[in-house]
Amino acid sequence: MAEPGLGAGPDALEETLGRLSKKTGVKATIVLDRASGAILKTSGQLSSVRKAKAPGSSLPNPTVGSFAGESTASPSSQDQSAEELAALVWNFVGTAGSLVQELDTEDELKLLRLRTKKQELVIVPDTKYLLIVVHDTPPA
Repeated sequence: MAEPGLGAGPDALEETLGRLSKKTGVKATIVLDRASGAILKTSGQLSSVRKAKAPGSSLPNPTVGSFAGESTASPSSQDQSAEELAALVWNFVGTAGSLVQELDTEDELKLLRLRTKKQELVIVPDTKYLLIVVHDTPPA
């Protein structure tokens, strides 16, 4: 599911996100800055992906960039859900990348799929971005 041309610039990124958002079952997409974890772009129903935690949660927060979510949820709730999910995924990718480097220093992380009973996260690390696509898990 690696998208060719993801790192080719903003137009290629917008085109890729547009194609992905039209696919059946896609709940949300998030683009993070690879270096800092800052949210660069979001779309879809992020509040349905992860419920916001109570204030005082101990999650590390990456720096937040521009936010372009579309939802009927309150903006602060939507922002908080996006920030928490971004922090979790960014840390997950860092840990997975460290594992790959420990196994073989000449190898690199290309794709992560995390499947639960309710949804699946497909994470595509690029040199500049982390693309996260959240979609429904089809019934077995």
